[in-house]
Amino acid sequence: MTRVAAVDCGTNSIRLLVADADPATGELIELDRRMTIVRLGQGVDRTGRLAPEALERTFAACREYAEIIAKHGAQRLRFVATSASRDAENREEFVGGVQDILGVEPEVISGDQEAEFSFVGATKELMGREDLARPYLVVDIGGGSTEFVVGDDHVRGARSVDIGCVRMTERHLVRDGVVADPPTEEQIAAIRSDVEAALDLVDRAVPLRDARTLVGLAGSVTTVSAIAQDLPEYDSARIHHSRISHDRVREITEWLLRSTHAERAAIPSMHPGRVDVIGAGALVLLAIMERIGAAEVLVSEHDILDGIAWSIA
Repeated sequence: MTRVAAVDCGTNSIRLLVADADPATGELIELDRRMTIVRLGQGVDRTGRLAPEALERTFAACREYAEIIAKHGAQRLRFVATSASRDAENREEFVGGVQDILGVEPEVISGDQEAEFSFVGATKELMGREDLARPYLVVDIGGGSTEFVVGDDHVRGARSVDIGCVRMTERHLVRDGVVADPPTEEQIAAIRSDVEAALDLVDRAVPLRDARTLVGLAGSVTTVSAIAQDLPEYDSARIHHSRISHDRVREITEWLLRSTHAERAAIPSMHPGRVDVIGAGALVLLAIMERIGAAEVLVSEHDILDGIAWSIA
């Protein structure tokens, strides 16, 4: 086995996976998996730059992760950076800071590469399951962008579009630095319009309607699953491979978009860093399900991070 460390730095969170990988058996034995909300993409959609305080939050998390990687003695490390750092004018500050702390240069990957990693991470363990029809549509709803991949044994089509939960929140729900509490019907309609336009672009590049199983990834989807199950706390084991019906996703989304900050913060499974962006993320998921006519979504805790780990195994 090879002990690997994978870091995924997105618009809203930075995550670490340390695992022993056995390419011969397809087994990935998790040793440490953690997530920190750093909101690296704070204001990027508006300013085009990474904010100094967002960079410092991210570097603080990197210093913590460096200690964990050293403790486990990982033989290989890969650091992948996604939407926010792709878009920022000052991304070299980010690259230099990460390199100083972790000793590797972050790879600012394209949306298509991001989609490939997400697909491998989410589906490698699903192969051979007779209860899941193929091809899969893997949807990774991130902070800045959402990736769509259709495939079975190989990827048939992939597309990344800028409809992440943080981007949609900052673009449509923030006025004078304050998130709408709750949003107006006009603000919700504006998000929906952006999402539908993005889905039109995806439709032209990816055979969405060929998919027989929808697999949903990342914090917006896993949080909706936790709410659907009324979990007393966030429980990865119960969330992983849970299934949520379209009707239940619609009910939860409508409630989230009517709720106040305090009401959302009181949900026991809600991470504090998701309170203000979960409504937009759930709306993206609902719009996707309606576009393809999905009766349910299969939720996966294994995603781009696992795909990154396999890429260096």
